[in-house]
Amino acid sequence: MKIQIKSFSTHQTAKVFAVLMFLMSLVIFVPMLLVMSAVGPGVDAHGHPMEPPYVFMAAMPFFYLVFGYLMTAAWCWTYNKITKYIGGIEFESAE
Repeated sequence: MKIQIKSFSTHQTAKVFAVLMFLMSLVIFVPMLLVMSAVGPGVDAHGHPMEPPYVFMAAMPFFYLVFGYLMTAAWCWTYNKITKYIGGIEFESAE
C-alpha cells in the first residue's frame, strides 16, 4: 500500500528534531571540551598562551538546539506549502 505524507506538524517536528540535535551535539562537544581542558593552552605565533574557546564550545549544543528548531520549522513549513502542488513524500507499507 502506497502512502503519501501530506503535511508535517511544524512545531512538533521541529521540537523533536531540535532536542535530538542538542543531544547528539553533546556527544561531540563534551568529549572535545574534556580533551581540550586536558591538553592545556596552546601558543600563538608570538609565543603567547592561548586559551581554548571553552565558552564557545559549551554554547554550541544550544546553538544546535535553536538553529535545529528554526531550520526544521522552515523546512516543514516549506514542505507543507509545496505538497499542495506536487504531492508529498511517498512510501510503500505492508502489513
